[in-house]
Amino acid sequence: MAQILWHNLNPEEIAKLLGTDLKGGLTEKAAKTRQREFGKNLLPEEKPLSRLRIFLEQFQSPLIYILIIAGIVTLILKEFTDSIVIFGAVILNTIVGYFQENKASRALRELKKVVKIEAQVLRAGNPKIIDSSELVPGDIFKVNAGNKVPADGRIIESHNLKINEMALTGEWLAAEKNPEIVLAETSLADRDNMVYMGTIVEAGIGKAIVTETGLGSQIGKVAQMVKETKEEKTPLQKKLANLSKIIGGVIGIICIFIFIEGVITGNSFLEMFTTSVAVAVAAIPEGLPVAMTVILALGMQRILKKKGLVRKLVSAETLGSTSVICSDKTATLTEGKIKVTKVLARKNKNLVSKIAILCNEAFVENPKAERAKWKLRGRPTDKALLFYGLEQGFRKAKLEKELPKIDEIPFDNQKKFLATLHKSKRGNILFVSGAPEKILEMSKMGDKERKKWEKELENVASQGFRTIALAIKITEKTKIADVVLQNLELAALLGLTDPLRKEVKGAIKICREAGMKPILVTGDHKLTAKTIAAEIGLKTKEENIMLAQDLDKLSDEEFEKRVKKIEVYARAEPRHKLRIIEAWQEKGEVVAMTGDGINDAPALKKADIGVALGSGTDVAKEASDLILLPDSFNIIVAAVEEGRAIIDNVRKVITYLLSDSFSEVILIGGALLSGFPLPILPAQILWVNLVEDGLPDIALAFEPKEKDLMKRKPQGQDVHLLTREMKAIIFIIGLITDLILLGLFFWLWKQNHDIAYVRTMIFACLTIDSLFYVFSCKSLRRNLWHINPFSNRILVAAVLIGVLVLVLAVYLPTLQTLLKTIPLGFNDWLIILGLGMIELILIEATKHYFIVRHQTGV
Repeated sequence: MAQILWHNLNPEEIAKLLGTDLKGGLTEKAAKTRQREFGKNLLPEEKPLSRLRIFLEQFQSPLIYILIIAGIVTLILKEFTDSIVIFGAVILNTIVGYFQENKASRALRELKKVVKIEAQVLRAGNPKIIDSSELVPGDIFKVNAGNKVPADGRIIESHNLKINEMALTGEWLAAEKNPEIVLAETSLADRDNMVYMGTIVEAGIGKAIVTETGLGSQIGKVAQMVKETKEEKTPLQKKLANLSKIIGGVIGIICIFIFIEGVITGNSFLEMFTTSVAVAVAAIPEGLPVAMTVILALGMQRILKKKGLVRKLVSAETLGSTSVICSDKTATLTEGKIKVTKVLARKNKNLVSKIAILCNEAFVENPKAERAKWKLRGRPTDKALLFYGLEQGFRKAKLEKELPKIDEIPFDNQKKFLATLHKSKRGNILFVSGAPEKILEMSKMGDKERKKWEKELENVASQGFRTIALAIKITEKTKIADVVLQNLELAALLGLTDPLRKEVKGAIKICREAGMKPILVTGDHKLTAKTIAAEIGLKTKEENIMLAQDLDKLSDEEFEKRVKKIEVYARAEPRHKLRIIEAWQEKGEVVAMTGDGINDAPALKKADIGVALGSGTDVAKEASDLILLPDSFNIIVAAVEEGRAIIDNVRKVITYLLSDSFSEVILIGGALLSGFPLPILPAQILWVNLVEDGLPDIALAFEPKEKDLMKRKPQGQDVHLLTREMKAIIFIIGLITDLILLGLFFWLWKQNHDIAYVRTMIFACLTIDSLFYVFSCKSLRRNLWHINPFSNRILVAAVLIGVLVLVLAVYLPTLQTLLKTIPLGFNDWLIILGLGMIELILIEATKHYFIVRHQTGV
């Protein structure tokens, strides 16, 4: 089929070649047969990094290179014990890094599978929504503004159809599409009767017959040439990698000093070389970026369980800083179960029902099923109007035969109306459905009657109804573009209700407690918006509500002065969302904005967190950071909470790792400066950091979120990963640990104990201290006695394993030889545990000081 010039054939010829019906499409049976023949309509995905590649990448670290060099040097000098420990550390670090990164990679691949592109097809004459991967050659499909084209196809019907094909041709201007045959030699970019997979519908609607799917499509041929691609690191990962480099530079200088000082004071070159290497490796958190990826991936999975899909890894971090949430009303704050509950008819009610059914983009997917089992597809308002008309006893298929459609203008947020043109016995008849103010403006009536209907509109809107107006016009024209859209005859004013989601009031309350500002941005009438806003707990005084037309009259400077007071925007269009976002961002706020239409894409991109509705257009989803799978506002709040938990856990891991690093550097440096022998050997340092601390470090990534998370004020994006409190805790933990350990070392050394015994005591103390203070890192804002220390079972298990491994390191002969340890007595363990408890108490006292200062604002 690849050689057939589809653009040079008329639709009837193509239908014959593909064995399909232009009006009814394929049958389900034929579609299944073709899918077996042609396969799924899928593009080849970027190949994920192989397990071998992930494993080998763990060696791509300057620190690993240093370890390997150190291992080779010790091997040449026949220091086999040190060589075994160093190479063992390399292997262990590699294995831990591999499992962490592989798990994160798998988690992210699973997340990418969640959002699917849907396609509206005709199967056996009935419109149906299917996953685009199920499309086969010969299917008839429909595209609307905001859709991503699901397969290559030949256009058979179009109404103002414009498609942006930049992804394929590089041309940024949208191409106007029509069904007319073009010359065989026409280039791809000029084939105006074709649509191509992956391109975006900017305006209008159209129908096409699938000609190519998957790898046979134009974009599929390009995709075949794409080779394995490595994912870009997120900004957070880069920030952490940069932090590691800075710390590495500082530690490098310190280690050089330790090496020189050690040699000058009489220690052997080899011993000081391996010690410096060990300190360098121990002090630099080289596994931090990978650990952060795991935290982010786990956070994204938790958000997904709450029905929110974070499309970009870094957005999970940004979510935690959100301070302003701008949300639409329909489906987000409400259930999206819109129903026509009030009808003020100016014309015959039967005519009202016909307009509601025919001037409509919604449809029933299974019209032969019982009414209770009908599956209505389309925008919420369209579905409500369609259901109303069907409830009056009319059938869409019968009406479409009675009044065949000859042209239409799809709904647009800027025009605020939908129009369809039909043939009738009286000539052609135009049906229009849209915003009441717009329809009344276009309608023909006297001043007295107009005021009457405007008053009716206010009454209906003030009761919280969403309002829609229907109108008609008899015309001789055969295209809507030729019809003057004035002097319409108003047919009816409809009031639609959409119940608030039960959880919305609670979610709005949580927003306020969390220091966030919820804002309603809706296209509804001012009175409707005011009623809903009051019900959910927003401020509804005149100073708190702004009409979009009033916003247009304000300069940016004037708007910035008023923006803080505005909590409700009525009759807002997508373009107004941009101004709202910019005004808040100018004030340093982190803004989340919801949207669902193609015109919302610029605002979603501009917002710090673009939030697309699951029922929205593909364009909105592509531009977003977070997708609400069931459209609920509650998911945004839950996602922000998880984002805060992610930032919390990132800081806990950093604090834990850097405290450990600082302690070891100062311990060794202090001993050497004092003219004493090394208090702990290189092999023992590596053992503590890679074996003892490795599991607790990973376990902190699974730390459950703290209870007061949503009672804190949001932190701006400019707040550094290392806060003032963190720096103090890291410094003080290191200082306390070193004072205790150096004091113990000096005391034992002065008592003329064997050096192997002294080093074993320091080794055990350092390990126990590390395993104890990991519990202090469970919360940087609350003391240990205010939290449940056993809430993270994985952490408890990791610490218990660490204790067991320590006991083995002290008593197992093989490890004794490897680590140069000797058995300790009962009283020794009492000293070790006692010092661990003393250090824990001192650390908690330090935390308490900063907690009190934070609470009092000092």
